[in-house]
Amino acid sequence: MTYDGGPSGNDPNRFGTEAFYASLGRAFVAMCAVVPVLFLIEALDVWLDAGFDPAAGIIPKRIDGLDGVFFSPFLHHGFDHLYSNSIPLILLGTFVLAAGVRRFLWSTLVIILVSGLGVWFTGSSNSVVVGASGVIFGYLGLLLTRGIVERTWWNFAVVLLVGLLYGWQLVGILPTDERISWQGHLFGLVGGVLAAVLFRRRRAEVDPASPLPLS
Repeated sequence: MTYDGGPSGNDPNRFGTEAFYASLGRAFVAMCAVVPVLFLIEALDVWLDAGFDPAAGIIPKRIDGLDGVFFSPFLHHGFDHLYSNSIPLILLGTFVLAAGVRRFLWSTLVIILVSGLGVWFTGSSNSVVVGASGVIFGYLGLLLTRGIVERTWWNFAVVLLVGLLYGWQLVGILPTDERISWQGHLFGLVGGVLAAVLFRRRRAEVDPASPLPLS
């Protein structure tokens, strides 16, 4: 499955133009707006003692925990957990969203499904898994893979930046801490790679200096 871009000469977001920076800026603002929603959800959970985590988190190998595949990325084990996810979610999400809203939404859905189902099938049935880290690792895998499959200067620059900032986090796909769902990280990464391949632009229609428009 591929998405076509318009002719490169008509691309309003060609790298270095005002339209390009405006597109990136809109993506950044949009991702910044997502994080307060996550904080609001966490605040409601804490203040109302609502028990969102056990009710809507992923409980591996249990049917009543399967709905957590969709809900768990919006929940966190406390504000410290949410703080640690906020900055990488904003930064990586900005680059993913700047490539187009439709690709962003479809890619995020694939990442959530692959990460969540991976956790549900392979995680411990005695655990409740919540958090956006699976999505974050998915965006990391997507951006790294997109640089390979689309081979544009813009994507290579993004890969270099993301690699320098977050490449070390790939250790999170290993079972190094029993409190951390390495399965969510690993399958999120796999979901991101899959999304990058499924929703890539056709090579012949990519301007090497241009990202995709935010549409």
